[in-house]
Formats: sequence, structure tokens, C-alpha cells
Amino acid sequence: MTDAPLGLSRRTLLRACGTGLGTLALNDLLAGEAAAESSPLAARQPHFPSKAKHVIHLFMNGGPSHVDTFDYKPDLNKHDGKSAPGGNLKTERPTGNVLGSPYSFKPYGESGIEVSELFQHTAAHIDDICVINSMHANVPNHEPSLMLMNTGESLQVRPSMGSWLTYGLGTENQNLPAFVAMCPGGYPIKESQNWQAAFLPGNYQGTYIDSSHTRIDRLIANINNRRVSRQAQRQQLDFLRNLNRRHAGDRATDQRLDSRVESFELAYRMQTDAAEAFDVSREPKHVLEAYGDGVQARQILIARRLVERGVRYVQLWHGAGQPWDNHDDLETNHRRLAGQCDRAIGALLTDLKKSGLLEETLVIWGGEFGRTPVVEMPKKGSNQGKMNGRDHNHHGFTVWMAGGGVKGGQRYGKTDELGFKAVENRVHVHDLHATVLRLMGFDHKRLTYRYAGRDFRLTDVHGRIIDDVIA
Repeated sequence: MTDAPLGLSRRTLLRACGTGLGTLALNDLLAGEAAAESSPLAARQPHFPSKAKHVIHLFMNGGPSHVDTFDYKPDLNKHDGKSAPGGNLKTERPTGNVLGSPYSFKPYGESGIEVSELFQHTAAHIDDICVINSMHANVPNHEPSLMLMNTGESLQVRPSMGSWLTYGLGTENQNLPAFVAMCPGGYPIKESQNWQAAFLPGNYQGTYIDSSHTRIDRLIANINNRRVSRQAQRQQLDFLRNLNRRHAGDRATDQRLDSRVESFELAYRMQTDAAEAFDVSREPKHVLEAYGDGVQARQILIARRLVERGVRYVQLWHGAGQPWDNHDDLETNHRRLAGQCDRAIGALLTDLKKSGLLEETLVIWGGEFGRTPVVEMPKKGSNQGKMNGRDHNHHGFTVWMAGGGVKGGQRYGKTDELGFKAVENRVHVHDLHATVLRLMGFDHKRLTYRYAGRDFRLTDVHGRIIDDVIA
């Protein structure tokens, strides 16, 4: 056996280097194809171990009155009809004297937290609930406050909290949307901007469902294709995917194209699973009776069924527009609105606790702001000329959370004696978002996305974690 030459000819060296570069290119190509085969919504691990894996966000759009629900203020009725002790309270619109609460409060649970008669079914679970009474936002207007609460930014287009969480965690069920937004009867103020993905890939945008419908083909548009068989649909999608791959192969990565392809695939997979998940008639009679009748009961029950099937984020809006925006007839309207959802919220918490899902499901309740402790004066174009409602109030309001690692049975923070302004342990919306992300296992400063030359995050450059609400 002769010894191999110690040197390499120029031709041999180039051949060897060329083969190496080709191998690297092939490896990169195969890796790219493998990544394309995996879903962008595949389940992923957060930064830290966490109990919470899902979110049900009960959004009372319009601004529920905290002093009539979860922030008991005895001084409110004491000063009813009188000037506020500190003088006139400056709000968005002209206001007058103190307006006492028309509802009775009483303590519930071992914690003894006082809750309004409006939410007695919810209050039965008060020892699992952390009531944050010291929330505050930036302005008393619906549009920017909705954007702030849902996206962390009042004016600019930013991804919603549901989009950030699905971007960070993916989903546990590839046959259902990772993020579902239900609003019966149409859109809320600011419409789909409330559940937008913005500059995140489109896969992470919320899927809108008009939960006023009961028939599955109206609840989810085009859920069934009566003209083409499932096998033929599969062949069409495979053909379309191959065309799109060839199209993408000659171009730089286009997330819009990837998102569109994935949306076709999800629609195909949903045909079986979605029809089953959204059909509450499959529930036993005693469960349907526990949730009660009406649209709110049905969509809250659907939320439980979606979480059971691995959906990551479910946001429930009370209705189109801003139903809780009661500038007048507050007593009648708040009683009606709470009556539509209180029983079902209580049943939801019961079911989640019984099944063990409450430990891994973070339930959030609240609106974009609260309401004033003083009466709103009649003003043309603002109300019906009555003096029995409350104006917007961003200085102090209430949000509560339950499950998902929350320390229940406590009130965190405090508003002043009338409930106008947060004065103790104040919690800004950015702080709430940072805390929600921490409960879901994320450092809000590290959950970022690079766009337009900088890293963005849900809390922008703000936010602190409220450790006291975490168990």
C-alpha cells in the first residue's frame, strides 16, 4: 500500500471545497423544508415553568362600573346626592354630585371580600379570585383605552396580547385556531384591531366568531364545503402548497404567503374539530342549566370547551359596540348586563376547578376602564338627558383574575374613599400585561419581535410584575 500524497493539487482542493459548500447548502435547504413542514403554531416552552397554559379573557367592553361591582365604597351612599368631599371631580364630561350605588354588597367566602349583588354567582368563587382595585389607564376615551388594554399601545398599530401569547407558546391543538375572539352581534369599537397580529406573522391573529349564531355553518363561515369532498380538498391544498413553494423558492421569505398557506390548512383541519367544539348541545342537560340561557351563557360554555381542547387564548366580548357604556339608566342596564353573564361565569369557574383546568387556565375579567362615582350631567349627544348614569373613569377601576397561578381571596390595591382614583398599590395596564405574561411563563422584557429595526414587546418600555398577585 503506497502512502497518500501529502499535498493536494489545486483541482482536488477546489473539488473538495465545492463538495463541502454544496453539502452546507443542501443541509440548509433540507432544514428550511423541515421548518416549512412544521406549523408556526407548534407548542413551545415559555421562559420559565408556569401553571398557566391558557387564557379566558372576559371583556366587558364599554367600561363596567367598579364601584357597583367589585369595589365596595360605603362612603358612596353616605355622600349620595352631595358634593364630593374634595370638590368637583374632573372627568371627560360634565358631572355633578356623588351618585350612590343602587346595589347592595355583602362579604363572600373565607376572605370576606364584599361583592355587589350583580355578581353573586361569580362571588361564590371569591376565594379563588384576586380583585385588583387599583387599575388605571391613560385617557377616558374608548378607542385608545381599548387599544391600550388589548395591545399595550393607545395609538399605534401593535399586536394584541392574545397574539403575543400565541407567538410565544403556539397551541396544543393544530385543528383549531390558537386565538379565538368571540363577539356576538358584530364588532366592538375598534373592530378587529382589538385582536390584530399587526407586524407579527398573520398566524397569530385572533379568529373572529360571531357567537350570536347557533348553527355551525353561520357561527363559522364556510366551515363545510358541500361541493368538494374532503379527499378532493386535500388534493387541491397539496397542489396549492406545491405552487406556493415554487413561488417562494425564487423569492425571499414572505411571511404573508406562509400565513396564507397555513390559514388554508387550518380551515381544512377545522371542518371536523370546530364543528364539535362549538356545538354546546353535546353538553349534558345539567351543565346547560348551570350556565343558563342566552348568548353570554353559550359563548362562555364554548370558551370552556375550547380550552379543554387546547386553544391557547379565548377572548369573550359582551357584544357589539360598547354595551357596558351606561351614561344613563345605569341601574337598569348594569343589572341586565350582569344578569346575562354572572351565572355562566360562576359555572365556568366551577367546571374549571372541578376538572383541574383552573390551575392551568388564567381567567381575566374587566373592561377598558371604570366609571365615575359622581353622576353625569345631561348633555345633548352624550346621554338621554337623564341624571342616573356615570361617566368614563380611567383614574381608577377594577380587573380581577382567577386560576393560572393567581393568589386568590385577596383585594390588591385601593381607590380613594369614593372610588375615583387609584391611591394604593397602583397598577397600570402595562403592569397588568407584565404580570399576565409572567403567569404564562414569560419575562415581558424578553418576549420580543424584531420589526422596522428594533425589538418590540407587549409592554413597550414599561411594565412591572405585580408579585403579590402571584401564588
